[in-house]
Amino acid sequence: MPKRKRQPSDSSSSSRDSESGEADDSDDSHASSRVTRNGTHRARSEKRTTHTKRPRKQRKTASSDESDSDQGSSRTAKEKGKKDTPVQIGVSNTRSTPVCLEPECPIPGCNSTGHLTGKYDKHYTISGCPLYHNAMAAECKARREEYFSEHRSRELTTTDSRIGLRKQSPTREQKVKRNEVLDARKKLGIPEAVQMEHSQHQQQYEKSREPLLKGLTSKYDLRLFQQAQMKACDELEYEITQHYQLSNKQEYRIKKIEIGRYELETWYSSPYPEEYARLPKLYLCEFCLKFMKSATILRRHSAKCVWRHPPGDEIYRKANISVFEVDGKKNKIYCQNLCLLAKLFLDHKTLYYDVEPFLFYVMTEADTQGCHVVGYFSKEKNSFLNYNVSCILTMPQCMRQGYGKMLIDFSYLLSKVEEKIGSPERPLSDLGLISYRSYWKDVLLNYLTTYNGNEISIKDLSQETAVNANDIVSTLQALGMLKYWKGKHLVLKRQDLLEEYLEKKARKFPEKDSRKLDPSCLKWTPIQNITTTS
Repeated sequence: MPKRKRQPSDSSSSSRDSESGEADDSDDSHASSRVTRNGTHRARSEKRTTHTKRPRKQRKTASSDESDSDQGSSRTAKEKGKKDTPVQIGVSNTRSTPVCLEPECPIPGCNSTGHLTGKYDKHYTISGCPLYHNAMAAECKARREEYFSEHRSRELTTTDSRIGLRKQSPTREQKVKRNEVLDARKKLGIPEAVQMEHSQHQQQYEKSREPLLKGLTSKYDLRLFQQAQMKACDELEYEITQHYQLSNKQEYRIKKIEIGRYELETWYSSPYPEEYARLPKLYLCEFCLKFMKSATILRRHSAKCVWRHPPGDEIYRKANISVFEVDGKKNKIYCQNLCLLAKLFLDHKTLYYDVEPFLFYVMTEADTQGCHVVGYFSKEKNSFLNYNVSCILTMPQCMRQGYGKMLIDFSYLLSKVEEKIGSPERPLSDLGLISYRSYWKDVLLNYLTTYNGNEISIKDLSQETAVNANDIVSTLQALGMLKYWKGKHLVLKRQDLLEEYLEKKARKFPEKDSRKLDPSCLKWTPIQNITTTS
C-alpha cells in the first residue's frame, strides 16, 4: 500500500498526539484494572456520588511534557496504591451500630429458657414461663410428648365406620380406669406436711409463682389441668404471634383490656402511645385508669395505688350509686386516660388530650373495695349551643342494666338546675342514638300519662322536661303523635301507646326500676360564667 507523506508542520502536533494517546491508553488500562479489582465498590460509589471530570491542561513543550509525564506516572502509582484499599463513601467509620435487646421473662430469676407447652426453646411471657408454674423445661417437654402419645393412641383405637359414630358402652378397661379415678378422689386428703409446704411456698414467692398444686387433687385430675393449661398457653402464644403479623392499622390494635375483674374485647382503635397501642392486650387500673403492659406491672401498681374513687367532688349519692364531677383542668391525666378508654368503644370520638375545657361526670358503683366506674359523660364548661353532653359511655360490662338512661337523665337534671334546655352534641354513635331515642320516648309518654289538660304546646313540653324542641318533634313524629292539620301542628294523645307504656313500666324488673335518680340527693351548684371586662 502507498505510504502517506507526513507534513513537516505536523511533527510537533503528531508527537503531542502520540504522547496524549499513550497517556490515554495508560489511563484506560489503569481504569480497567481499577474496575476489575474494585468493580463492586466502584458501582456502589457511582450510585451514591457523581464525579465531574476536570479538563486537561494543554502541554506547551516537550521538556515540560516529559516532566509532567514523570509526575503523572508517580501520581498514578500513588493513586493506584490508594485505590487498592476499598473506602466506603458517605459512611462514617465512627458510626455506632444499634443494639437490639432481646426481650426477657418478667419473672425474677428466670433466664427465659423453655416453654410451658414444651414446643419452644424460649419464652417471654408469664403464661409460658415454666418457673412460674413450678416446673422445669425438660418436664414440660416430657408432658407434651406424653400428651401427644396418648392422643395418637386414642386416634388409632377409634374407627371411621358408621358404628363408631354411635354411642357405645364403655369397655372393661374404661370401667376399671373410671373406678380407679373415683377411688382416688374419695381417698383424697391433704396432710399437714403438704399444707406446711404450701404455706412456706406462698410466703416465699407470694404472687410471683403459681400456688403449689401437689396434694390438692388426684394425679389424674392434676394431669388434665396441666394439659388444659398447656393448650390454653399454646393458643395464647398463637394469638400473640398472629397479632404482630397484622399490617392493617384497623386490625393492628388493642384487642382486649383487663380492668378490675373483667376482661373486655375492644370495638375500635384508640390513640394510646405506640409502645402500648401495638400490644394485643392492655391492663388498666380500675380506680386511676393508668394503663400498663402486663399483669405483673398491674399487680405491683395495685399494691401501691391509694385511689379508691375518681378524683373530684362527689355531687350525687343514693345507696351505692355515686356521681363525681371531675374538672379536666385540675385532673388532666385522669381525664385523658378516661377519654382513651372511651375511644376503645366509641367510633365518633375525637377528643383525647385537650380535656381542659370540659367537665367529666363519672358514675360509680361502690362496694367494699372501692367505687367502680360504670359510665361517664362529659360536657363543655361554656357551651354556646347549650349542649349538655359532649360524649357519653356506659362500660360494656354494665350495659343493659339501666345505667345508660341514668347518665342521660342525670345530664338533663343538671340542665334543669341550670335552668337551661339541653341537647346532646352531634353526631351520636349508634348505641347512643338508640339510648337517647328510648329516653326521649319514655320522658314524653310519662309526661303525657300524668297530664290532664286538653291543650299542650311543644314549648311547654320543652320547658318541663328540659329536652330540646327539635328532639321532641323528631320523637313525636317517630311515634306518629304529630299531625299537620289546617296549617297547624297538633299533638295527638294516642291512648294505645300510653297504655302500652304503662304495661311495660309495670313489668320492669325491680333492679332497673330502683335505678332512678332522686333530685333531692343532688348536691351541686352550677359553674357561673365569669366574664372579665378589659
